[in-house]
Formats: sequence, structure tokens, C-alpha cells
Amino acid sequence: MGQGSILHFPVPSPPSTRKREKVFDLNAVHLNLDDAWEKGVLGLPERDARDWGPRLRYIARKKDVKAFYREVEHDLAPFVLYGSGDFHHLAGELLRRIGPGPVTLVSFDNHPDWDVRPPYWACGGWAARTLATGRVERVSVWGCGNFELRFPSRLFADRAALRRGTLQVNAWAERQPPAVQTRFDCMTRENWRGRFEQFAKGLAGRDVYVTVDMDCLRAEEAVTNWENGLFAAEDVAWAVGALRANAKIVGGDVCGAYSPQAYARSFQRLAGKWDHPKIAEPDDAKARRINRQSLETIWPALTDPSPGGA
Repeated sequence: MGQGSILHFPVPSPPSTRKREKVFDLNAVHLNLDDAWEKGVLGLPERDARDWGPRLRYIARKKDVKAFYREVEHDLAPFVLYGSGDFHHLAGELLRRIGPGPVTLVSFDNHPDWDVRPPYWACGGWAARTLATGRVERVSVWGCGNFELRFPSRLFADRAALRRGTLQVNAWAERQPPAVQTRFDCMTRENWRGRFEQFAKGLAGRDVYVTVDMDCLRAEEAVTNWENGLFAAEDVAWAVGALRANAKIVGGDVCGAYSPQAYARSFQRLAGKWDHPKIAEPDDAKARRINRQSLETIWPALTDPSPGGA
């Protein structure tokens, strides 16, 4: 499909009459939930799902997530670009499109997404939830730099999964106090690539699913609805390349671009206002330019199996 082309999928029929086979004739698709990305971004075909956006943002009811997936599953592809990091929990359901598993889930994120508290699908706890699906054998999160690793916030982590080693968090030492640096064996700018190379080599021959929340990037390289991390876009592209050199990347997704918050329910709105950092609404054109530039670095590494991702 040519650069700038957009495929608008037809309005789905009701589930009872819809008879379509799941086919991956496309390698990648833009799942538009919130207009976080411009029309025709990277020339990707677009599945318009904006009517679902307010219902699914930040926290979502199980029944809504299931209904959403049933509606869009036939229009998905191995690699999906979608909206704000407020929708990152949808990755837990999007994993279904790549088969029964098991896979290793590698997440690049400024947050651990390990919270065990309800609701079941929320952007703060989705990664830990995937371990109960049977499709994920291990979750490894890279790039955390926020307060959730400190006491008392870490009390809400899936501590059983941490003890088992099925949930691993690789956080930035410079963002944490000494006690947290020791507890989580935090990485530094000097040693993280060496550690990641060893991790990637340990995945030799295994199936890997890669998810990227752009809030893992430093503020100069991503405008998001959350706090920024410390990775550069080139860092993430390099890491994905290291995974591809050792393991089999069977699917992946990218989210995390900024979009104005719009909710369907009062509880979503109140909880979202309380939990989100207080940030000024960014200049739309500048935000899109910054995010697009980083996406152009990360996306080819994720989706193109040829050497160098281009």
C-alpha cells in the first residue's frame, strides 16, 4: 500500500451475522481510538475505532474490552499502532491475535503496569494481568522511572509474580533512591545495553511480543499523557533489533502519543483526573511532529524483519 494511503474498514456487521475469516494479509494497522496520530500516519491502513475510545480509556470494564476485541479482531494485524498510553491495557487483549502462545512479553514503559488492584483492565495493572491468560509465560518491563517502585506504592505490585521471576522490572537507577536501586537491581545509562544484550540472548529461539509505550522516551522525544522516561527512540530501536537478532518477534504494538482525555463514565473521569500528572495541554502540531519523528525510528525496527529494520 502506497505511502499516505488509508484503508477505512467497513462498519462491522453484528456478531451474529458477521462471517469473516481471520487473515493477516496486512503486516501492520493503525487502530484509531483517539486521533492521537494523524490520518495516514506511516501510510498504514486505518481501522476507525474512535467510538470505543471514551469507553476504554484509562480503565475499562471486562465486558467492554471483550466486545471491542470481537468487533475489531478481523481487522487487526501482527503489528498495531494505537493511541494514548491511556489505552495500553488493550495490549493485554490484543495479544490474542498472535495465537495461543506462550510468548515472552517485552514492554518498554516508564511504568511497571504491575498493580493487582481492580479494575481488571487498567493501564496501571495490565501487564501483570497477562500472566493469568496462559498466553504469556514471562513479562519483562524495561525503562521504569516513576514512583511506583517506592514504598508504599510497590505494595500494590504483583509480588508473587516478582518472586517467581515471571514479572521482571528493569528500572533506571538515577530515578530511584538508593534502597530502591538495590531492591530492584536498577540499571544505569552505562550498563543497560549490556544487560539487555544478555537478556535478548537468553530468549534465543523463543516467541516474543513487544509493546512500546512512548512515555518510556525522554521528554524531548515524546509528548504523552504521562511522565516521561529516559530512553531515546534510537535506544528502543536498538533493543528491538537485539531481540529480533535472537528471538522470534511474533507481534507487537506501539502506543503513548498524547491525546485529550475523553471518558464515557464519571468514575473514569474522576480516577483519571486524580491519577494523571498535571501537565499543560501541548501544542498539537509540535507534539505530532515530535511523536512522529520517534515513531519513524522505532516502527521500522519493530515491523521490518530485514537487517536494520529498513
